[in-house]
Amino acid sequence: MEFKHISVLLEESVSMLNVKSDGIYVDGTLGGGGHSELIIKQLDGGRLIGIDQDKDAIEAASERLKPYRDRLTVVHRNFSEVKNILDEIKVSAIDGAILDLGVSSHQLDAGERGFSYNSDAVLDMRMNKEQEFSAYELVNTYSEEDLKRIIYAYGEERFAPQIARMIVSEREKKPIKTTFELSDLIKRAMPKSAKYADKHPAKRTFQAIRIEVNRELEILEKAIRNFVSVLKPGGVLAIITFHSLEDRIVKTVFNDLTSGCECPKSFPICVCNKKPIGKPVNKKPIISGREELEMNNRAHSAKLRGIIKL
Repeated sequence: MEFKHISVLLEESVSMLNVKSDGIYVDGTLGGGGHSELIIKQLDGGRLIGIDQDKDAIEAASERLKPYRDRLTVVHRNFSEVKNILDEIKVSAIDGAILDLGVSSHQLDAGERGFSYNSDAVLDMRMNKEQEFSAYELVNTYSEEDLKRIIYAYGEERFAPQIARMIVSEREKKPIKTTFELSDLIKRAMPKSAKYADKHPAKRTFQAIRIEVNRELEILEKAIRNFVSVLKPGGVLAIITFHSLEDRIVKTVFNDLTSGCECPKSFPICVCNKKPIGKPVNKKPIISGREELEMNNRAHSAKLRGIIKL
């Protein structure tokens, strides 16, 4: 299947980086190469480092960016490893970076990847197909308590207890192997009174399982701090999120990195010596305009935040 991904907030996020022609930039979520292409076209003597844990994305983006390969380095890793990656390629600091979080259009549309409840496939949901742990192992081995915890925490699903109970009950009869099997039992677990007029009944649970399989939220805070630590003074980190859990983490970490003294107000002088290491690019998140929303339904939940290294 051809790798297709429509980059959300493309112009806004790349513009936020204020790209310098001789600068060094990192696209930590290379995907189909949309953000990277817009950045790399502006480079003359600069360098773009594209990182992705999905080999399909690596292959597609490498082909798309072939005309610019003289200023491109592509790395098959997780973006949370940015400090080690830069050490290995002898780069001490960067001028900017972008992270486009969550699942890509291609991963959702490629039914065989097992991300979507709209296509019947083996339960998978691995962004890195070389990883052993998949949605199949999660659904068929996690305890009822752990299933309830992740579905509630990562999917914000109020019917998590009922869904977890149904999963455990059904897998005692036979393993749950496919996306349709899982989607069907999620529907059956929900009370008839449940109404998600704008969402598929399985959406929240599938999101939760995907996040757990790929440790998306677990690595996010560490990744943000790692990226900011390798920025040059004046360098920008731009992050696009697609659900409230991601955005909350980004907002919280950015607030911590841009705030100073944390001593109680009763202290006559500062003893914590905490200094801000960055400042926010924008006080409120940037969202998609009407034109983009009409063209791309997946843009509705997107939020863009940025931080400048002091």
